[in-house]
Order: sequence, then structure tokens, then C-alpha cells
Amino acid sequence: MKKLKKIAAITMARDDEFFLSRWIAYYGKQFGTENLYILLDGLDQNIPENAGNAHITKLPHKPMSRVDGDKYRIGKLSELAHKLLKKYDIVVGCDSDEFLIVDSKTKQTLSEYLSNKKINTTLSGLGLDVGQHLHKEKILDVNAPFLEQREYALLSTRYTKPVVINKPVFWGSGFHSIKRHNFYIDKNLYLLHFGAIDMNMLEEKAKKRGEDWLNHLKRRGNGTINAVTNSKIQNEKWLKIACTLQTYFRPIYALRKPAMFGLKPVVKIPERFKKSEI
Repeated sequence: MKKLKKIAAITMARDDEFFLSRWIAYYGKQFGTENLYILLDGLDQNIPENAGNAHITKLPHKPMSRVDGDKYRIGKLSELAHKLLKKYDIVVGCDSDEFLIVDSKTKQTLSEYLSNKKINTTLSGLGLDVGQHLHKEKILDVNAPFLEQREYALLSTRYTKPVVINKPVFWGSGFHSIKRHNFYIDKNLYLLHFGAIDMNMLEEKAKKRGEDWLNHLKRRGNGTINAVTNSKIQNEKWLKIACTLQTYFRPIYALRKPAMFGLKPVVKIPERFKKSEI
């Protein structure tokens, strides 16, 4: 076993204390809270109680369009990663509702796995968009682990992101790509996204944004939750199939992003993933 490398995790959040506290708990356990760097978008933002000795910087909120806001946030995070790579070997960057896990079959922690892995600029985990199965799963218990309550995920190219870097690069908006770099999908890494973990939670968010948003959600539903609820559930072999497809195929209009020929399989999340304690 090689000596563990110095690894930092970074994110930026606004009005998202629920997921951010989970993000801190998870990555704090993986890398130590002293190696977490969080940008809060707004001087009025609350710092989660479990932040410990994480490095937290509050920035003045700037009202922007969604596109401009995404570019602003990823620019700030790319700049932060550049600075951190002067003293860290690896930086993991992702949204506060995204969790990078290593398959427990490796018998290594995430820190150990990344330390032992040869990384050529960037590394990606296969994207699993976790959603609530409306016919089989109850309203989320916010005090219990996510994976004890949610068993299904949409295999999504959108969340196969190059979140691990060991050289200064510039991420594209939302960490979905890296400018002027391809990316490598590791067969033992998975990026779990929990933005659609609970329909009630989505409805509460939509209600705060206005009646139009709430009515739209009630009419159309949520894409991930719709897929998880209404699709045939596939077995674990699709993890390997999806990894192979996304490794070798790219859409012609975005050669640095993965493709799956329009396939959108929903899989049962392997029981062993619960060992991540997310």
C-alpha cells in the first residue's frame, strides 16, 4: 500500500444546508474535515453545524441568469482548485448533492483507492442519478442514510463527471467536462447524485419558487423520478455495460462528454454500496 496522498474536496452551495451537511459528513470521513473547502454563495448563508474545521468562505451573492451563474461558480471553483493543487496531490470537486464512492469490492477506502491510482490529469466515476420510486419507497427520513431508503438509480451520462483532478484545469459548468481534456471513467468509482431523492422535497423547493414551478412539477413530474418509477429495473451487469459504452462513445457535438446511444437504463443499486454510509 502506497503512502496516502493529500486529497482535498471542494464545493459551492447556496440555500442548500441539508445536502451540504451530508456532503461535509461524507467527505470529512473520507479525507478529514480540515481538507474540505466550501464556497458559500451569499453572506447570509448558514454554516452547517457539522462543519468542524472545514475551510468555509462566504462570497457576496450576485443575481445572475442560470447560465451566467453556472459559469461564475465553476470559475471560482476552478480557481480554488488551482491554488489547492500547490499543496495537495488531488482535488475532488462536485456539487453538494453528489458523492463519489469506491466499490467496496476493492477493499479500499476512497482515499486509499485514489492514492494508489495512477491519474492522468482527471478521473471520473460512472454517474448514478438516484431517484425515489413512488410506488415502492416512502417519504425520505432526513435523519437516516440515503441508501438505506433508496434502491434505484438512472444510469446517467449527465452525472459521469470528471470530478477528480491532479493538475490545474478548467472545469465546464457543473463539473460536466474539462476544457481541452478527455476523461477516464474508472470501473470502481461511482458518482451518486441525490437531487431527485424525494418528490416531497422537490415540491417544497418548487413551492418556494412560485406556483408556476409547483404546477409544472405536478403536471410533468421529475425526469429521474419518472424514469425510476416507470422503467423496468435492470440488474448490476448494466454498470459494466454503461461504463464500457461511456468510455468508448462520444456524441459528435460534444466529443469530451460520454454517450449511451439514448439508452437510459434504471438499475437496482448494489447492496454493497450501502457500506459507503451515505
